[in-house]
Amino acid sequence: MVFSSINTAEGSALVKIGNTTVICGIKAELALPSSDAPDKGYIVPNVDLPPLCSSRFRPGPPGEQAQTASQFIADVIDSSNIIKKEDLCIEKSKLCWVLYCDIMCLDYDGNLLDACIITLLAALKNAQLPKVTINKETDLAEVELQHKRHLQIRCHPVASSFAVFDDTVIIVDPTAEEESLCRALLTAVTDEDDQLCALHKPGGISLSAEKLQDCISRAVTRNREISKLIDKVIQSTEMSK
Repeated sequence: MVFSSINTAEGSALVKIGNTTVICGIKAELALPSSDAPDKGYIVPNVDLPPLCSSRFRPGPPGEQAQTASQFIADVIDSSNIIKKEDLCIEKSKLCWVLYCDIMCLDYDGNLLDACIITLLAALKNAQLPKVTINKETDLAEVELQHKRHLQIRCHPVASSFAVFDDTVIIVDPTAEEESLCRALLTAVTDEDDQLCALHKPGGISLSAEKLQDCISRAVTRNREISKLIDKVIQSTEMSK
């Protein structure tokens, strides 16, 4: 895991799980809040699977897997409340932040969702936004680049994927080959309070309640390990500055 790998972004992180490598850059822009949610900002995730990461992907518009991953991450952001969108509002009905979370796969060998969620969390923890105020006289935004602050991370979701071959054989952190051979895929997202944030199972064979609970328990354990790793890398990065 590497932080601040993109100098032009507000925050970034590169994560490698097995042979899968994913990078996430956070870009922030000022915008007008929507009329439906005047006191909230926006978080817009996008997953890109370019041909350079695997021969299975083709140039052109996003494929089904990339679109599914983008929607899954958007659902996790909403369900886990990783960042309260109210925190991104600068002034109600007038100004807010839009966080564009661009996630690109550099090397693909399965387990994409796990890598995307981890690199998103790491990039958000690395991101810093400048102080913004609205001038009462001109009614224009004034940005103070010398005064930056980290985002307030409310939750630490971590995804754990499982390849199901039958009710007795379940593989954690599957490779692309294992994903192509398995009979079902399952991704469980848990937070630091051992709560289930999201569950993704795109078809395949059914899973008994006992095995499902076993997968969720393993996901809870993995969340603690990944959270400790992220905090450790953040500390070492700050010490090296």
